[in-house]
Order: sequence, then C-alpha cells, then structure tokens
Amino acid sequence: MEPEMEDKTLELMNTTFMDSQTDDLSSKKITVFKTITNGPTTGSRKRPSEGNYEKEKDVCVQLFDQWSEADQVEFVEHLISRMCHYQHGHINSYLKPMLQRDFITALPAQGLDHIAENILSFLDSRSLCSAELVCKEWQRVISEGMLWKKLIERMVRTDPLWKGLSERHQWEKYLFKNRTTEVPPNSYYRSLYPKIIQDIETIEANWRCGRHNLQRIQCRSENSKGVYCLQYDDDKIISGLRDNSIKIWDKQSLECLKILTGHTGSVLCLQYDERVIVTGSSDSTVRVWDVNTGEVLNTLIHHNEAVLHLRFCNGLMVTCSKDRSIAVWDMASPTDISLRRVLVGHRAAVNVVDFDDKYIVSASGDRTIKVWSTSTCEFVRTLNGHKRGIACLQYRDRLVVSGSSDNTIRLWDIECGACLRVLEGHEELVRCIRFDNKRIVSGAYDGKIKVWDLQAALDPRAPASTLCLRTLVEHSGRVFRLQFDEFQIISSSHDDTILIWDFLNVSTNGQTEGRSPSRTYTYISR
Repeated sequence: MEPEMEDKTLELMNTTFMDSQTDDLSSKKITVFKTITNGPTTGSRKRPSEGNYEKEKDVCVQLFDQWSEADQVEFVEHLISRMCHYQHGHINSYLKPMLQRDFITALPAQGLDHIAENILSFLDSRSLCSAELVCKEWQRVISEGMLWKKLIERMVRTDPLWKGLSERHQWEKYLFKNRTTEVPPNSYYRSLYPKIIQDIETIEANWRCGRHNLQRIQCRSENSKGVYCLQYDDDKIISGLRDNSIKIWDKQSLECLKILTGHTGSVLCLQYDERVIVTGSSDSTVRVWDVNTGEVLNTLIHHNEAVLHLRFCNGLMVTCSKDRSIAVWDMASPTDISLRRVLVGHRAAVNVVDFDDKYIVSASGDRTIKVWSTSTCEFVRTLNGHKRGIACLQYRDRLVVSGSSDNTIRLWDIECGACLRVLEGHEELVRCIRFDNKRIVSGAYDGKIKVWDLQAALDPRAPASTLCLRTLVEHSGRVFRLQFDEFQIISSSHDDTILIWDFLNVSTNGQTEGRSPSRTYTYISR
C-alpha cells in the first residue's frame, strides 16, 4: 500500500471522527471499521449518520477495495491499534462467530467423509454421545461411520477385560469386520456399549464384595497329598502334584483328560505354552513334555537338589533350586536346550525366579531378593527388608511383589531397590502371589486367599486398613499356587483340591455375600 494513500484514508477517517461529538466517537470508529471490512453490522443499534459520514465512508471503502489482501490486513491492524479497549472487545465479539467453522459438516460436503469419521473416532463414549446431539449431520457421520463399533473395537484391542467379555459373551463375532461384510447397524453397537459397561461394573463389584461361583476339582488319589503348582487357559488346567504326576483337566467339564508320569519326585513347578510343558521336580530334574501328546521330549539333569521354580520365554529359561543356585538356559528348541550360565550368590534355597528382557529376579530362604542382568547374567543389586525367608514373587516393569514366611507382602521398585509398601494380614507364610494392573492376589499357609488393591498399595497416602479388598476362605489346607485374570482365580492347595473362583457368572439368588454354591468333581485314579 502506498504510504500517501494510507495517510489519505486515515485523514478522511480522522476528519469524520473530529466532526462528531465526543460522546459518539467510539461508535463512529466501530461503524467505519465494520464498513471497511464489508461485514454486516450485528448487535449494534442503528444510529443516524452525521455530517459527511456516508460520503467519506464510501471513499474509504473504494480505497480499501483497491488494495491487495496483505495491504488490507496491514491497514486494519494499524486501524485497530488506534482504538480503545472497549472497541477491541466489541470487535472480538463480532469476529468470533465469523471464525467458527463446523468442519464435521463441511468435510462431507467436500467428499471427505472419511476424514470427519476419523476425527470423531478418537472420542470417548461420553463425548460421542454429545457429538450425536450437535446436529443431524454429525449424527449421520457417526452412524454411517459405525463409530460406536470402532469405539468398542478400540477398547477390546487395549483392555483385557473388554477382550475377555467379547469372547465370553460372543459379541466378538460382530467386531473387526469391514463394511462389505454383513454386520449389525450402528444402533446395535450403541445399545451394546452401555450393556458392556454394566457387565464391567458388576464384575468389579463382585471382586470387591467377594461374590463368586465356586467350582471344585478333587485331585486326590491313593498317595497324593497336595497340588503344588498349576497353570490354566480357556481350555485346560495343568497341575503338578505331590504324587509325582502332572494332570491335565478340561476347563469346561473339569474332567481329567490326561496324566503324565515320569518324574520320581513331587512336581513342584511347571509352565507351558502352545508347544511344550516344562516341569521341575524334587527329583532334581527338569522335564520337557509335548503339550499335545504328553510325550517326554527332553530331561535336563543339572541341579543337585529339588528344582523349586522355573520360568521360560522367548528362547530363554531360568530354573532355581534348593541347591542355592540359579541356572540360565538357552532354548533353541524343546530338544536343544543348553546351559548358558549358573548364578551363585544366595546363601539358602532359591525358591522362586522371574525375568524379562532386562532383569532376572530371584528370591531365597536367605531373606533376600537378588537382581541380575538378563543379557550378561551379572549381579546388579540386592533387595533387603523381609525378616524371614521369601517364598514367592512376581516381577513386571519396575514392580516386584514378594511374599515371605514373615507373613508379609512387600512391593519393591526394582530400579532403586526401595520397598514401597508392606502389606500385612496373612497369619502364616505367604506361599503364592500374582498381580495385574488392578489387584494383587495372595495365598498363604493359613488357607486364605486375599485380594488387595494394587493402586491403593502404591499410594503412600492410602491407609493400610483400605488395602485388603476381600479375604476368600474355602481351602481347608495350605494354599500352594494360584493364577488369576479379570474374571476368575484358580488356586491349588495341600487339601488336594483345585478351586475355580468365578466372578463373572455369579448367581445372586439366595447367596450370602462372599460365598457361592459349589460344584465338586472328584477324580479317582485307576
């Protein structure tokens, strides 16, 4: 813009303002500004023009229209800088609605429905409900984009509880299918969502209140006196017994499908995957079995005394023993397993091990937890705090949770070695412990299973009295092992039983809180 032209325009405007009364100064400036920007005068009352305003206004507009967009912007900025605070506020109110854009409505008009759908697909359920109420076009985008279906699919992908419900309640068959496949309309998923939320709230309430359906497997045979270890999936439960056998149970019918024999001592620990079962025994050996046929594929003879615990994952296995040592093995295949390193440092039996890509963690009767590097097998640090031997632990991310014969549970930060919390409540040795993102579940020689609030336990402000959510009492003997997920706990005991505590399928008819009718299945060996 030429400087003299801008000066001329400002001079015309200043002349107009000077000719007016002082008390009309603000309104006249605003009127000139609105005219120059070719915008409608909204929210202001009509006033009679004075002097040569109309004529001078037309001159200003003609000059303004001749300038480039950049010059117009520069001129308006200069004009605004000469105004008072009240005028700035009035202009701001005028511009706000002009700057708003309904992009969700605008995108489909440009053939960009998929972008509108993608933007709204990031909303949570509450926001999606609100978006449906904005206008019919938003509602159409949500409906045709099947956004309630996409929200449920996102939850199933990221939350194990949602995934488990989708499998158990059979609505997973309507998910993860493209639009060309026959799927229900968006309204089906919209009505399904609150039902899922209700199911989740019911499950959480069952955990808090101890409401469950109980199923019992009687494992006793002529010379069996306990079920030392177990692991389960949706189809089966595999258990290791004191009578030297491994029994495989059908998860639905609870019938014994197969018995594996070969160990000459009690089966103290086991783990399986889709290919093999690996067991450790008081006969000092580790055996590898084909999970489908039950055939023995390999026998590892290394430890001098009972193999108390083992873990394997991604081609690495770690075993520990009453002989105070830890053995690290490379598993190229079930038949090709070689000893990589022996870790020595504990002064008593090593009762339990766990590991990930970073650390191997071991706990011993010597009252200590030791941390080792997974890659180098070098010693890293010792966690001290328990007053008696440690019987169990689990390690994940930075958290280690351990149980001891001092009757306590401790939570540790593995990186700094600090004890974060001590949980008290069991009356005898804490024999088994597991945790997930919400809960810690522990079993002890007092025959009790306790459910603890993990998030509260990690909060130093939480009172100790609020940490134990529920105590479950059904076993008549020591609890040796347990495993749990979002819907159930499965535990084994010295009383020769395996108990399934179901928090999903709970009948509320005539139940006493914390106790449920039980089904009992007895297996008698031939």
